[in-house]
Amino acid sequence: MSYASEVKKELTNLEVHRENAKAELMALIRMNGTLKISNGKLALEFQSENSAISCRVYSLLLKFYQVEANVIVRRKMKLKKNNLYIVRLNQNVRDVLEDLEIFDGEKILERVPVELLKNDMQVRSYLRGAFLAGGSVNNPETSRYHLEIYSLYDDHNQMMAEMMNKYNLGAKETARRSGYIVYIKEAEKIADFLQLIGATNSMLKFEDIRIVRDMRNSVNRLVNCENANMNKVANASTKQIENIKFIEEKLGLDSLPKKLRDVAITRMNNQEVSLKELGEIIPGGPISKSGVNHRLHKINDLADQLRENA
Repeated sequence: MSYASEVKKELTNLEVHRENAKAELMALIRMNGTLKISNGKLALEFQSENSAISCRVYSLLLKFYQVEANVIVRRKMKLKKNNLYIVRLNQNVRDVLEDLEIFDGEKILERVPVELLKNDMQVRSYLRGAFLAGGSVNNPETSRYHLEIYSLYDDHNQMMAEMMNKYNLGAKETARRSGYIVYIKEAEKIADFLQLIGATNSMLKFEDIRIVRDMRNSVNRLVNCENANMNKVANASTKQIENIKFIEEKLGLDSLPKKLRDVAITRMNNQEVSLKELGEIIPGGPISKSGVNHRLHKINDLADQLRENA
């Protein structure tokens, strides 16, 4: 089971109050519901490839509206593995939709007025329903951090972004294929959203994975930085040794001023130590790292001059 499926499974098991359930149904039916005429009567179909979500819609309709609905399982075409689960409501369709305030007498509204969601819990429930209907979230262990909700209509997409940003989630909008998405990229904001809609266990799992992943990345960065520094020191030391040997061959180290001669001999005898360590063991020392570096630069410059004049 994917991480997104785990989140949705947890959400479908939540118990909700009637008013909050209405907000959740409002989103589910608004996003995945279709109106049809069956035997001259208005019928409502809710479709999902997730059986738990379809069962959720069925149980909420049964519990809060006492209506009879049918659940139909339809096999999709050969190349598609998932079944399609359809909840069909044939009675009191107009009454249910009008009570959910997403029906204008002819069609399901494209945008649900925000003022209909009267309190914080209803907003959370609406976002939960929207995520169940059209949401996805990447596995934080294997992918980049990304959560999104897909909607067919721009107005509805804007409304969801407004609701999410009411909680400072940094949600953004963009067009996607034949519709629109509202999305969150920041890991902490994704965790906040999961908690907001009631997926507490999934949020804790997300945070555990995120903390381990971020720690691992931090360790890798430190190791890479340390390796880069070690390579830098090794390369600098190799160049210094080559220059000191070149000067010794062309002029002899005794020709160098005492301070340069001391650092040259000490470097030759201690090729793997850092500049700081070199400064602590140099005769007449200790001297600072910058002091050692200054003297070695003079040696390097002298070697370059000898090569130019050769």
